[in-house]
Amino acid sequence: MKILVINGPNINMLGIREKEIYGTQTYQDLLNMISEFCRKEQIEVSFFQSNHEGEIVDEIQRAYGNYDGIVINPAAYTHTSVAILDALKAVAIPTVEVHITDTSKREDFRKISYIRLFAENTIQGRGLTGYLEAIDYLNEKLRI
Repeated sequence: MKILVINGPNINMLGIREKEIYGTQTYQDLLNMISEFCRKEQIEVSFFQSNHEGEIVDEIQRAYGNYDGIVINPAAYTHTSVAILDALKAVAIPTVEVHITDTSKREDFRKISYIRLFAENTIQGRGLTGYLEAIDYLNEKLRI
């Protein structure tokens, strides 16, 4: 099984930005944690991070025919990007939306998720381990 993990703007700044909200683990820590988990589960994983909406759309389109599942944390684009939603709908790859924080307990604008209109599941407020839960969800679903 092949999973693509996509991260949106500022996720590359983990461990630097708003530590009281996002914690002290770095983006590299996140990648290492996911890689180790996927190695143990015999899942092939690739990573993509961009601060640019169009690049995320392009990566989703490139995933067509190449990946079995997508885990996406679109970050701020969660609340604004119909383009990312449309790209996910176009490729129709099983997708899980992940958020490090619980967006339902934050500012009102963060409660809106365009991505949720397509995603099969949303995991939020579980810190970095939410990514592992998302991968596990796809692994169980796709191996059945």
